Amino acid sequence: MKQQLLLILLTAFLSLNCYAQINYEKGYYIDNEGQKTEVLIKNIDWNNNPTEFEFRQSADSQSENATIKTVREFGINNFSKYSRQLVNIDRSSGNLDLLSEDSSPRFKEEELFLEVLIEGKANLYLYNDGNITRYFYSKDGSKIEQLIFKKYLTSDNNIGTNEGYKQQLFNDLKCPAFTMRKVENVDYRKNELISFFEDYNKCHNQDYINFKEKQKKDLFNLNIRPGINFSSLSMYNTVSDFKDTDFGDELGFRLGIEGEFIMPFNKNKWAIILEPTYRNYKSEQSQESGTVSGGILITRVDYKSIELPIGVRHYLYFNDNSKLFLNASYVVDLNLDSTLEFFRQNGSMYSSLDIKPKGVIALGVGYKFMDKYSIEMRYHTSRELLVGYSYWRSDYETVSMIIGYSLF
Repeated sequence: MKQQLLLILLTAFLSLNCYAQINYEKGYYIDNEGQKTEVLIKNIDWNNNPTEFEFRQSADSQSENATIKTVREFGINNFSKYSRQLVNIDRSSGNLDLLSEDSSPRFKEEELFLEVLIEGKANLYLYNDGNITRYFYSKDGSKIEQLIFKKYLTSDNNIGTNEGYKQQLFNDLKCPAFTMRKVENVDYRKNELISFFEDYNKCHNQDYINFKEKQKKDLFNLNIRPGINFSSLSMYNTVSDFKDTDFGDELGFRLGIEGEFIMPFNKNKWAIILEPTYRNYKSEQSQESGTVSGGILITRVDYKSIELPIGVRHYLYFNDNSKLFLNASYVVDLNLDSTLEFFRQNGSMYSSLDIKPKGVIALGVGYKFMDKYSIEMRYHTSRELLVGYSYWRSDYETVSMIIGYSLF
């Protein structure tokens, strides 16, 4: 049964993506002639700035491609806006092994789709490409320039930083309330630069649009996740079989608290999950044995632990209130005074073994509704509980049924 469930979960991981709804959202594009066309754009929430995008003229029409060569601007309503611009960009690597000894940026003219973050009297733009993140700005329709930030290797082999963007902000975005200290405290990060450009537009009583505020993503969820475990345990000795025991299937309780960290790209479809979980398994088996006095060997196991699954989750949306999810986790197991003991028929202890569990892989498939309620089935691969013993082997398997509720 558990092997069949594993096959089902693996099949789900490989095939469910084929059946997930692809979101085409209301948007527009402006072509090279300046003509604006209302379309439905495939919103994949680009992590790296795109050079093309897919769109449909209507919900039931075929998808088409548009590229940076034919489109000078496109946007998804209440979500994002991209503007084609010819800019000078410094692509110097920030990788510590590839730092140059030149503190000055090395600009190259390129045509790029820049993401518009703030649009007003002063505009803020973003460009992402792999490990490169660059911010650009303009004021009152002026030419768009890169905000200068570059790490470099100093003559004494230390890491220096060219923070020329601070001088640019101080010189070009003046406001009576702005001090040099305010500018010095602005890090080269999205949220801090957005906040600064908001303050500038407010200072000059100018209307502006914050496209990131429109998105308002919830990037962390705390979920309580109780459930039941269907578990089995068998153990055997490779030298002598008189203590071999199959404890069979047992029902156990589990309680987890899950932290879910949503990745801020690709429409929030990816998340990192960490779920400390209490679980237990308890069973007893008796068997005839001519080796112990009384002729009966009683084996008792009381296995309690805190599991720490650390993994990734992928969401497959049906609509705004309904989505499937797939998990893959590595589970670290922290033993809590578990016991595995052998007794004679009169109740006296014959011997015992120390439980030392090994980490395993867990795969899960689930459903979430209204971003509040969830149900998941999870399969753990076979777990060895007798690590460190030369002649003992064990096989502990678990299938979990988990219900969840998001606290926030």
